[in-house]
Amino acid sequence: MYPQRKYPVGIQSFENIRTDGYIYVDKTPLIYKMITGGKPYFLSRPRRFGKSLLCSTLEAVFSGRRELFEAFTTEDGIEQPQLFIATTNWKWQPHPVIHFDFSKGHQYTLPALDEMIESTLLYYEGKWGITTQFKGHNVRFIHLIEEAHRQTGQRAVVIVDEYDTFMLHCIGDEALEEGVRERFSNLFGTLKSLDDHLQFVFITGISKFSQMGIFSTLNNLKNISMLTDYETLCGITEEELTTQLKPDIELLAQRRGETYEETFGELKRMYDGYHFSRQMTDIYNPFSLFNALDSGEIGDYWFDSATPSAVIGMLAKMPPISLTDIDGVSCADTAFDVPFNSYDDPLPVLYQSGYLTIKDYRPSRHSYVLGLPNAEVRKGLANSLYQYVTAIKGIDRGRAVFQDAYYDFLDYDDLPAFIEAVKTFFAGIPYHLSEKVEHYYHTVLYTLLTAFGADISAEEPTAKGRADIVLKMPRGIYVIELKYDDTAENALAQIDSRGYAEKYRLDGRPVTKVGIAF
Repeated sequence: MYPQRKYPVGIQSFENIRTDGYIYVDKTPLIYKMITGGKPYFLSRPRRFGKSLLCSTLEAVFSGRRELFEAFTTEDGIEQPQLFIATTNWKWQPHPVIHFDFSKGHQYTLPALDEMIESTLLYYEGKWGITTQFKGHNVRFIHLIEEAHRQTGQRAVVIVDEYDTFMLHCIGDEALEEGVRERFSNLFGTLKSLDDHLQFVFITGISKFSQMGIFSTLNNLKNISMLTDYETLCGITEEELTTQLKPDIELLAQRRGETYEETFGELKRMYDGYHFSRQMTDIYNPFSLFNALDSGEIGDYWFDSATPSAVIGMLAKMPPISLTDIDGVSCADTAFDVPFNSYDDPLPVLYQSGYLTIKDYRPSRHSYVLGLPNAEVRKGLANSLYQYVTAIKGIDRGRAVFQDAYYDFLDYDDLPAFIEAVKTFFAGIPYHLSEKVEHYYHTVLYTLLTAFGADISAEEPTAKGRADIVLKMPRGIYVIELKYDDTAENALAQIDSRGYAEKYRLDGRPVTKVGIAF
């Protein structure tokens, strides 16, 4: 058996990863391209996707820490490979680096934000022995950059990580929103005027920078969030997974008693599927992937840790959504310029937060097709949306019984018992909550089965129409048609007349037609 390597679960310090012997998937080819090709950049990525590690790596590069990028052996005898940037002609001249990290906040108030800005300015003023008579944060920031340049003889580097954390936690409170926006405008809106003193500027967040209302003053930022050249800057590509991390997949397969192909397939199903440009390069969620390799369990890791309550709160204020409505939805390319706190359209929120990703681009229509990236996100989002589509809060005994029935169906292929569980579950929903339309029952059933981890699709197209639900089980495929105020016989007749089941005949598993009437 291969020895297990050290995985950087929750570690965002590049120095710690390298000196303590953790795996680092080399992103320095893209970092080198970026730092030699421009100056001010903005990158949007979902939470837990490696933005903070990227910021830490940039800080090490601009601090001249070449030794961290060369090949070396750690104190524990772990050999760390040489990284790409160490083979280039990069000068490794130390620059003064000013790094704001707003992801560390725990209280999201204006005094807490003022304190975080104040402590960062004090730290760097002390580092370079800078005294100032100025009181305003913006004036002190200008003075800090100018003095750091003068003292060191090198232009400064400004890194701002998770700039929008405070804004995301105050959405809905207009006074607080305006206070946060005003502070960021005053502080970072000065950067454009300091071009002569700046070597590099890098800002990260979830939402697009223009949505803070300061893009008008900092309009020289290059937004690389959806550019093909930088789509793999965060996350793990399939090539990186099957080369740099191939021994780790083999070890995980041994621990699970599976073949390499089986384990790789499950990792792909659970964590792959993110696309951040029109080129559609597959990106794996790094947080979930490293958690799975570290624990030996392919489970749900990202959704609970990366779902800020603010996002769920925003979705609750928007028009009702369901998985059947958003998986495969078309979205104009201008939609990504919509303010993050707009309550009219959930798509930008869901995309920028990582719950939807690009599935296709239609250049003639200037639109994207968005969809759920993988099984982990599909299952997690279904769990969160369940209470909205049923209007039942808290612990639901009926759901637990239904879930047990689904797993019995999965294990024993007992369709009649499963149908009885469906009937029992829907009978338990108070009558006044039902919209008494077919779509309601369709949405609830699809959402629940998705939350249970089912291999399920909705409205799957055939030559003559779309089947309501297709449920793929280990021992068979079930083509399900739902009717409201009609008969199950008519549902079955529709499956036959439109040939919904025919496209699955070559799968090898038995195909069963199921008509359900409410």
